[in-house]
Amino acid sequence: LEQAMETQTRRKRLALEDGELEEERPPPRADDDDEADIHQQIAWGKQIARERTPEAILRLFAGEGRRFNARNLSMTAHRVGKFGRRDVRVHLEQLAIMCERRVEKFDPQGIANTAWGFAKMDFVDRRLFEAIAVQARKRSGQLNPQDMGNTAWAFATTAVAAPLLFEAIAGEALRRVREFTSTDMACTVWAFATAAVAAP
Repeated sequence: LEQAMETQTRRKRLALEDGELEEERPPPRADDDDEADIHQQIAWGKQIARERTPEAILRLFAGEGRRFNARNLSMTAHRVGKFGRRDVRVHLEQLAIMCERRVEKFDPQGIANTAWGFAKMDFVDRRLFEAIAVQARKRSGQLNPQDMGNTAWAFATTAVAAPLLFEAIAGEALRRVREFTSTDMACTVWAFATAAVAAP
């Protein structure tokens, strides 16, 4: 029975990643927007930065994540992704849901870091990435070159189509090309080539 349930779960996930199913979302809880005060946010931010394993960060999120502000949510995604582990799945679905619901409050770096973190974890939540694409496109003029490269890299790596986002990044990259380091430019060019998006 357990093997059958595991197979069914795997098939559902593959179907979601292929876009064949619409991902279900639990309804928001009454306390989903009950953010803690700034002093608690600062303490959590320091703890997220201090933890040395993704499991420890995700345990903190499991206990307190519903009260994280936008900065701590994006920081959680980025820090867990930074470990470069793809076997950490516990709590990622809930993290993706919370990030999607609050992505409008993310600053430009938080948007880029969240996309990069989930891509590094190889965890594709289409609703989250679609929400990120909308916000990144709206604020493309506020993204710095590294943010542009990381965001484009995340969408190319996860194979989530975002033509309007790539168009916005291309326009900003052309306008601000002198601000790009060689690393930023290489990352951005790789992303456009991998996503098969023609840049002007």
